[in-house]
Amino acid sequence: MNASHSLPTWAPQLATFLRRTDEAQAVMWDDGQTEISVATLGAVDEHKLRAALEATLNAATEPHPKKEADVDGLRLRRLPEQHLLEKDKAGEAMATVWNWRRIPWPTPAEAAGLDEAEDGEWRWLAVLASLCGVFGIAGWIVDRFLSAPVWLPPTLYIIAMIAGGWDAAKDAGPNLLRGKLDIHFLMLAVALGASFIGAFGEGALLLFLFSMAGALEHFALYRTRREIHSLFKIAPKTACLIDQDTGEERTVGVDTIQTDDRLRIRPGDVFPVDGVVEQGDSAADEASLTGEAHPVGKGPGDEVYSGTLNLWGAVEIRCTRPASQSSLQKIIHLIQDARHLRAPSQRFTDRFGPKYTWGVLMATAIMFFVWWLGFGVAPFVNTDAGFSAFYRAMTLLVVASPCALVLSIPSAILAAIAWGARHGILFRGGAAIEGMAGVSAVALDKTGTLTTGDLRVVAVESFPAGREREVAERAYALEQKANHPIARAIVTYGEEQKLPLRTVAEFRSLTGKGVQAAVDAEQCLLGRREMLEEGPLREWARQLPPPPTGLSEVWFIQGTLLGRILLEDQIRPESAEVLQRLTRAGLQVIMLTGDREEAAQAVGRSLGGIDVRAGLSPEDKVAAIKDLHNMGQRVAMVGDGINDAPSLAAADIAVAMGARGSDAALEQSDLVLMDDKIENFFAAFQLSRRARRIIRQNITLSLGTIVLMVGAAMGGIVPITIGVLAHEGSTVLVCLNSLRLLK
Repeated sequence: MNASHSLPTWAPQLATFLRRTDEAQAVMWDDGQTEISVATLGAVDEHKLRAALEATLNAATEPHPKKEADVDGLRLRRLPEQHLLEKDKAGEAMATVWNWRRIPWPTPAEAAGLDEAEDGEWRWLAVLASLCGVFGIAGWIVDRFLSAPVWLPPTLYIIAMIAGGWDAAKDAGPNLLRGKLDIHFLMLAVALGASFIGAFGEGALLLFLFSMAGALEHFALYRTRREIHSLFKIAPKTACLIDQDTGEERTVGVDTIQTDDRLRIRPGDVFPVDGVVEQGDSAADEASLTGEAHPVGKGPGDEVYSGTLNLWGAVEIRCTRPASQSSLQKIIHLIQDARHLRAPSQRFTDRFGPKYTWGVLMATAIMFFVWWLGFGVAPFVNTDAGFSAFYRAMTLLVVASPCALVLSIPSAILAAIAWGARHGILFRGGAAIEGMAGVSAVALDKTGTLTTGDLRVVAVESFPAGREREVAERAYALEQKANHPIARAIVTYGEEQKLPLRTVAEFRSLTGKGVQAAVDAEQCLLGRREMLEEGPLREWARQLPPPPTGLSEVWFIQGTLLGRILLEDQIRPESAEVLQRLTRAGLQVIMLTGDREEAAQAVGRSLGGIDVRAGLSPEDKVAAIKDLHNMGQRVAMVGDGINDAPSLAAADIAVAMGARGSDAALEQSDLVLMDDKIENFFAAFQLSRRARRIIRQNITLSLGTIVLMVGAAMGGIVPITIGVLAHEGSTVLVCLNSLRLLK
């Protein structure tokens, strides 16, 4: 209920950022101060842009700007609920080609919605509510039981109302100056109106309950944001770098670490970047990243991830991704984005809120005259016949205020996001949660999703026989530049066999089929069997033996040399149980794969006989998703690779396997399952369904209370005290109900 709408103290630093950054043309920030949008021209390195902005904002704070002249050389303009600071030379014509980039500010923790001041805010609100309660009770006791001057009880009630309405006045004031009325204004208007008719006690009670509900609301948000904030606190700031020339160790900032740098990680240290263990043995606590409660063993060749804890052994790692592209930073960016992607139902309540407030005020004013002039009710003084028209109007104003309704959706959405983040499930906003709850069909990629994706070369064949090593060497050379599971398996095999690395030129990827390049100046192809069946060798290729059941294959062609590499993939132990649970929940489950029919059907049978569609290209997978849409299904697509990105984009809900997956898959995702845990998909589905139920409960409770109490207020049968209790009680219940999602 509290927000600041003034210009930030660091506005001059934004001006400095614009002057120093040629690519930046303008900056814009919202009144809630949750992010900065930067307008750029041309190609821009976003990581450098973000670093420059953060460095500027972290500089010493300058005085608060009083007018446009304080940001000399730039234009500062006020927009609806936003501020825009732009270069003078940037006109409207240039603005049409700007590329706006959202950048949370000034730290990831604050972008997540929780800074150090957040901890004390709900406590301060609780203190104000307590003061309101103490003085209100004192006024009631003096009025009822003590012989005191006539002015003392109203004075105590007024002090109580000042304490209880302080935060509401601070919020309502700036909005009122802009002609915007909100719930805070309604509560203050009712308390003031109650005082005019001598109902000081009712006014104090209203503001006590309103301020206490505000404190509880902030406490609920603090609890959920604290869950998310714990992810940001684990991000290390420094690391121990090993000089590759001298072997000396020195402490450096994490942002300076580059790919292939070597780092020393001691027991108890947090891994600062993603990397591969080069020396030493240990175990990592990955609970903060994946929700996995058990230590994960780490030895030479194993991957480690930023933000996870090295438990007992000193290890030396090689950086595979700089800090700005690490697993932890991906999570941070996903959560930052999630805060701005609101659920459809939440966007609806945001739109109707201001209009509803005006409607309540108009209805209250109209009803005052209806009761007074139409039904002959006394205008301002309660009589034996009933409450006055003004008293009834104040009661109507209280019970019609939509506090609980406004909180019903965002409180539940934020709690669900917080629970998911702590358990390896990252929702990209409220729309993802609501969308996931409405899914009726699930399409899953096979490799890396239902299987581990860690393929292993089990055999190399050549036709004619005897040239297996040539096939392996050339395939090893072709796959050096690729990063899909088959490529990783072939490269690992080549390294284990110590195969020589041949010269590769004219490399070209054949989307969904394979790769082509010149190896030692001879043209080579490596890819699926369909590549042979569609070429000049198709008649002969149809007579080739199929691979053994359970194995995948990739074919190699170079002139008269033909070869085949057989690979094995392991089904995840938990896949079958997860798919059975999804089926029992009433979802249609389909496996989409590019593998050949026999291998895919073998996997399908081992998973419980699910619907299998094999031999699909990326375009075929998109067509399969569209077929499900045509059948009236809402589809969630689960995948991990670059080739899954088109089908993820076509699905209603896109689910990426792991923040370590391909960037293309992550860009299309609505939901990310950390550590490639397929069982987390069912947990996410259950969480979404539960969140939807709680949202519906909250809306029913809040709307039901409003309808019931408005009806009672219109009939003049409910005192303002009961109206206050019903109104604020429903607000508290909505917050407490949403907190159940944290369990």
